[in-house]
Amino acid sequence: MKNHLDPKETALILVDIQNDFCHEDGICAQRGRNVTGAQAIIPNVELLIENANALSVPVIFIQMTQTEHTVSDAWSNRPRKEGYAHPLEVCKKNSWGADFYKVAPMENDIVVEKHRYSAFIETELNMILKNLKCKSLIVTGVATNVCVESTARDGFMLDYNVTVVKDASAGYVEELYHATFQNIENNFGLALETNEIISYWVKQLKKIG
Repeated sequence: MKNHLDPKETALILVDIQNDFCHEDGICAQRGRNVTGAQAIIPNVELLIENANALSVPVIFIQMTQTEHTVSDAWSNRPRKEGYAHPLEVCKKNSWGADFYKVAPMENDIVVEKHRYSAFIETELNMILKNLKCKSLIVTGVATNVCVESTARDGFMLDYNVTVVKDASAGYVEELYHATFQNIENNFGLALETNEIISYWVKQLKKIG
């Protein structure tokens, strides 16, 4: 567990905790998705942020945004269920829907904009992590089986130790949510609960103290 959670080498990644994905008035809820799971993870996300701050673990907010210049034909034509929103309707740049939900970056936090599922695709995230000398990622957010898993997979493929936090990430389809953790544990990293991470960090804080 030390390799994955060492606060000196770890960053906390918050993926897409935004109004369109989490708020009851956001696009996902309007299109029939149950967002209560996304709302329920906020207390655990806040706990992780609080403890990360205590140990000077970098906190990185990933923010999905879209403009007419980021929506390609392939992105628009990906398989979607009937009734799903057009890509430009979801997290349109500078819109309320793209704003963070319940949590917000503080002065020393980092915000990385992305335009695809993975936070590593065509972003500066990898460069930031290398400059921070991070070797491990703790990944939280929405949706577990899409953007969270895509980010975790790419992080592993870039040689980071990856941990996905089970009760600080949320999906809209229960079986896919659970399948992600099985897939992560079988192939890409760890899937832990918030209290497991905080318990480890508290021990490290006591050593520092």
